[in-house]
Amino acid sequence: MARERSGRTVAHLVLATRLKTLRDAAGISRGEAANALGAHTATVRRIELAETSLDEGQVHTLLTAYGASAAEIEEFLGQLATANLPGWWHPWRSVMEAWQLDLMSVESATRIIRVWEPALVPALLRTPSYARAVDNVRRPELSSADKDRRTELLLERQKRLRDQNTRIWAVMSAAALRTSVGGERVMAEQRQALRAAVERPDVTLQIHPLDGPCLVMTGMPTVTLYRVDVPEIPDHVVREGDLPGSAEVINSLHAVTAYHVLLDHTCVVAPHPNESKEVLS
Repeated sequence: MARERSGRTVAHLVLATRLKTLRDAAGISRGEAANALGAHTATVRRIELAETSLDEGQVHTLLTAYGASAAEIEEFLGQLATANLPGWWHPWRSVMEAWQLDLMSVESATRIIRVWEPALVPALLRTPSYARAVDNVRRPELSSADKDRRTELLLERQKRLRDQNTRIWAVMSAAALRTSVGGERVMAEQRQALRAAVERPDVTLQIHPLDGPCLVMTGMPTVTLYRVDVPEIPDHVVREGDLPGSAEVINSLHAVTAYHVLLDHTCVVAPHPNESKEVLS
């Protein structure tokens, strides 16, 4: 199924949430819904959490059990056909990390992306040369062609975020400007790109100096918070792991709120964005 090959789409997440809402409104338990399907309760759970593709036959059975009218079922199934189409990122799925496949749908619905980056330039602000140089060091096992494809994906993500007016608010350490990634030419190009980025209304960048005070997130790995603008989709946090390509994806309200508070504290202590512009210039 398309979902399993290229990750969830926003439409898929929304429909899965609607199915749960309809079941709750009908006063039907997951066990009763599973009996209607002739399946295990875990199957209904996976459907409602968008962990599997939405099968037209299963959806029709569930909607009927929930008392939906013929017109409502027809409308839902029409939306389902669109939801099961591959996401825009489908052509790059072979070079994406497993956690990225599902996160692309969240990113596509995000209005604000907040980032804590302790050592490097944040990924969404990287130039192609810088991104490729990072992969050369951190992902030496990948082929040159795969690294090219990963760079293409990053550029497409950056373009789509600009087109959907998503705001990027990042706090990074000044260590990123002092660490040579790819050599002086690559670094000069990256610094110029950052100077241009901070002049855009959709980018806020705070650069914490090496001799600055300890931050509440000092010592933490890269953390990205996705503030989503679709009611059916919760905010998400991605905490990248020590091993290249690994990450923990979090969407529980308690944990996401905790990271939101940490980022708020970090932004208060870090230098004002105007001071960061001066550093870059």
